Amino acid sequence: MAVREMDILIKERRESIFCNHKSKHDNFQCDKESVSGTVSQRACVYCGARVVLNPITDAYHIVHGPIGCASYTWDIRGSLSSGEEVYRNSFSTDLREIDVIFGGEKKLAAAIDEIYTKFKPPVIFVYCTCIVGVIGDDVEEVCRKAEKRYGIRVIPVKSPGFAGHKSMGYKAACNALIDLMGELKDRDASVNSKKTINYLGDFNMSGEVWILKNYLEQMGVEIVSTITGDAKCEDLKKAPKAALNVVQCAGSMTYLAKRMEEKYGIPFMKISFFGVEDTKLSLLNIANFFNDEKMVEKAEKLIFDNEGMVNSELEYYRARLKGKKAAIYVGGGFKAISLIKQFRDLGIDTVVVGTQTGKKEDYDVIREITEEGTIILDDANPYELEKFMKEKGADILVGGVKERPLAYKLGVAFCDHNHERKHPLCGFIGAVNFAKEVDYSINSNVWNIIKRERGGHYGKELCEYECESM
Repeated sequence: MAVREMDILIKERRESIFCNHKSKHDNFQCDKESVSGTVSQRACVYCGARVVLNPITDAYHIVHGPIGCASYTWDIRGSLSSGEEVYRNSFSTDLREIDVIFGGEKKLAAAIDEIYTKFKPPVIFVYCTCIVGVIGDDVEEVCRKAEKRYGIRVIPVKSPGFAGHKSMGYKAACNALIDLMGELKDRDASVNSKKTINYLGDFNMSGEVWILKNYLEQMGVEIVSTITGDAKCEDLKKAPKAALNVVQCAGSMTYLAKRMEEKYGIPFMKISFFGVEDTKLSLLNIANFFNDEKMVEKAEKLIFDNEGMVNSELEYYRARLKGKKAAIYVGGGFKAISLIKQFRDLGIDTVVVGTQTGKKEDYDVIREITEEGTIILDDANPYELEKFMKEKGADILVGGVKERPLAYKLGVAFCDHNHERKHPLCGFIGAVNFAKEVDYSINSNVWNIIKRERGGHYGKELCEYECESM
C-alpha cells in the first residue's frame, strides 16, 4: 500500500516510501539519484571511496582538493590496526583559488614527491574531489609519471563528490582495489582445493575482523586478505589467489566481488555476522562451501559453544525489551535485514526501516520479514524519519552519526551502528553488546524525565508542543 500523497512533504519522494502490505507490490523506487532539496542523509562520492580505502593500514592517501575534504580521516572512526597507524593521517594538496585558475597538477606532483621522499610508501591513493572534477586536472597522468619515477603504485581514485552519491564512491574505491591487485598470472586449479577466503566489506570496527578471524581459524579457514579492515597492501595483492570471497557489507563490496569473479574466477557469497541467527548461518554456509565434513563439525561445535555462552545474557535483555518498537536507518540493505532479525530475536518489532544504498532485492527481503504496516523508505530525509517514527511510536532509532541528533530531539533512544562506535557488534559477543546497548538506551530514566517535562509521549503531545514553540 503506497503512502498517501498528502503524507509526503515532497511528492517526488512518494514512490520511495512504502507501507508494507503483503498482498500488494507497488512500484517501489530505490537506488536512484537523490531528489534535489530533500536533505538526503547520503554522503558524497569521495566519502564512499574514503570509507573503503582508508583502513588499508600501510597505504598513503592524498586528498587532491581543498583542505576541508582532508578533515574526513579514519581517525574519527573506529577502525583498528594490528600494525601501521599511518592510515589515521590525511595528506592534502590544499588547493586554493589560484590553483582553481591555473590548475593543481604541479601541486599534486610535488605532494607525491614529498611523501615518497619522506616515507617510501608501498602504495599511494590519490582522491579526486569536487573541485578537481570541475577544473579538469589530469590526475591519471600525474600518477602514471610518479609510478615510473619511483617504482611504486600511485593509484588515482575518481571520486568527485558531485558525480553521484556514496555508492558511486564505493565503486570508485573497488576499481582502485582491482587496479592494485593487477593481473593474476599463476592461479591454477589447486586454488579451489584450498580452504582460503577473502573477507570483503568489514572495516575492523573495534576489532571485529579479529573476532571473525578467530571463528574462521577454529574452523580451519585461512583468510588471505581482509578487504579492507586491518589490510596491508601486499595481502591485497595476494587476494586473487583465494578460493572464495565472502561479502559482509554488500552495499560497498558486492561490486568488487563481481569484478573479482569475472577477472579472477573467484566465486562469492553474501554473509552477515550481525546477530546470532545470521552469524550461525554464515559460519555454516562457509563450511558447506568447502564440502568438508570436519569443517562443518568444527563450525557446529563453535556455534554450540558460543550460543550456549551468550544465551543466558540475551534472555535477560529479551525480558527487558519485549514489546518495544524500533526504527532502522542504515547505509546498506543487508545490514538492515540483519538488524530486523536481531530486533525480532529480542522481542522488538521493527516499525520503520530504511537505507541509503539498498537495492531492490534487499527491499524484497525486508518486505517479507517485516510486519504489515511497517514503513519502508529509501534515501530518507530527516523530515520523513521524524514523521514516521512519531506515527509508529518507535522507542529506539538505530543509525549513524547524522541520525543521532534527530533521535535525541524526539526524546527517543538511539543505538550507533555506524563507523564511529567503540565496541564490536558482530559475532556472538557482538550480539550481547548490541542487546546491552539497546537496553541501556531504551530503559534509561532520562526518557521518563523528558516525557514528564513535555507532558506525555513524543508522538501527538510532542508534535503539539513543537508547533506551539515555533
